[in-house]
Amino acid sequence: MPKLPGVSHSRAVRAFEKAGFWVVREGKHISMTEGGRIIIIPRENPINAFTMGGIIKDAGMTVKEFKKLL
Repeated sequence: MPKLPGVSHSRAVRAFEKAGFWVVREGKHISMTEGGRIIIIPRENPINAFTMGGIIKDAGMTVKEFKKLL
């Protein structure tokens, strides 16, 4: 899995919103959905590269697709 270093939680949320996700709940983590899938984004700056890769995979995207949304 390619690394994706240096992504803040706010940039990740904006990128997923461009992909059709919306925020369902906010707290220590941000829960987002697009109707079928649910992803959880931690409030870290920056988000660990391996954690971010797992979130992207859970969203049904590739790292390359996600980078285009940033």
